[in-house]
Amino acid sequence: MSDRTVYFVSDGTGITAETFGNSILAQFEIKPRHVRRPFIDSAEKAHAVVQEINELAQREGKTPIVFATLVNRDVLKVVREHCQGRVMDMFGTFIEPLEDEFGIKSNHRVGRFSNVAQSQEYHDRIEAINFSLAHDDGQSAKNLDRADVILVGVSRCGKTPTSLYLAMQHGIKAANYPLIPEDFERRKLPAPLLPHKRKCFGLTIDPERLASIRNERRPGSKYADVLNCRYEVNEAEAMMKRDGISWLSSTHKSIEEIATTILRDIRPDRLIY
Repeated sequence: MSDRTVYFVSDGTGITAETFGNSILAQFEIKPRHVRRPFIDSAEKAHAVVQEINELAQREGKTPIVFATLVNRDVLKVVREHCQGRVMDMFGTFIEPLEDEFGIKSNHRVGRFSNVAQSQEYHDRIEAINFSLAHDDGQSAKNLDRADVILVGVSRCGKTPTSLYLAMQHGIKAANYPLIPEDFERRKLPAPLLPHKRKCFGLTIDPERLASIRNERRPGSKYADVLNCRYEVNEAEAMMKRDGISWLSSTHKSIEEIATTILRDIRPDRLIY
């Protein structure tokens, strides 16, 4: 099914269409080609993208799948009436029933980022991103009392991308701190973490996978040797168990799954808003 094309068409950034569409597509054993077409906010632009989709349908001989988040009714009408793809009107599926339920009409606002720079949530996210960058990979032990969560684990187990995702998506001030061989020799958490154990969450990883990742960075080094990776992972997991730190393996989990687990265990209040 890799020869099937999926379009994400939106009058905003297309992030909502792509995120939700990919969640649906994940239920099928297919690997289609993805095309995002954002800012389709006029009938003229709608006709242009419809022409692109229709030409592709003729060329490939397969019906393209179109996930659409289009608030403007005129734009949506162009896509619905003229597109030769299988159109999934994602807003219409939910907005119209909710209008009936609430007894009011939606405001038909394009995009979820309108006036975002004026919102407290936006400023909180920016502050969280700056905090996470300043506290990446143990760069700074200052202000760890301000952290919402501190990720611990061996080098290259996924701490940095997880902390940045938590900051960008959820406004969580996430520091991350590497566990190094000296910590294993002392059999103690790094001293800066001891006052903040309740905020700590551990990440671990399959040693063979870790060796593969490290070899991309430092090929042939002791750092990337699979025996050393097994040692570090085993010692890190033993340390987390001794100190009562919750942890999970990042080997087969997405950033989204890891982040949600951390929120559930460390900041469950952030799952309610």
